[in-house]
Amino acid sequence: MAHGSSGLRRVVHELAKFGAVGGAGLLVNLGVFNLVRHLTDLPVVRASVIATVVSIVFNYVGFRYFTYRDRDKSGRTKELTLFLLFSAVGLVIENGLLFAATYGFGWDSPLQNNVFKFVGIGVATLFRFWSYRTWVFRALPAKEAVADAESFLAAAGRSREPEPEPGPRAGQRVG
Repeated sequence: MAHGSSGLRRVVHELAKFGAVGGAGLLVNLGVFNLVRHLTDLPVVRASVIATVVSIVFNYVGFRYFTYRDRDKSGRTKELTLFLLFSAVGLVIENGLLFAATYGFGWDSPLQNNVFKFVGIGVATLFRFWSYRTWVFRALPAKEAVADAESFLAAAGRSREPEPEPGPRAGQRVG
């Protein structure tokens, strides 16, 4: 039972760190979105895509160097490629909901834009959490598994030591 509870504790800790970075990314995303909407005449979904791209860059730095800093760092090119691929899917989810609300249902007030931007971010976040932890920031082997493997190898090494040459048997004369 202790192993299961430590695994749950790790996931809860990971989720908290993911949430901290994601919460900051949410503020960046909504802040940039509203700033672009206020300062430009860009259509709502284009402004949202710009904000999403800015938050993707922000989140990558936060995830790599805070949330998943203990994860495998050997394949950075692959990691970044997968991160961008899954982030693009999240971008489509997030902005697809905003697009449907704005152009499909005509909900285009600033409040409605922000509500559906927020809902889109929430749905996309569920997908991103699963995909990032499963495919992008892969876990290194568990410390317990490494310790077990090391002790197994040490025991196997001791059992392979050459056996001493047989000495004279009791009652046998040397000579």
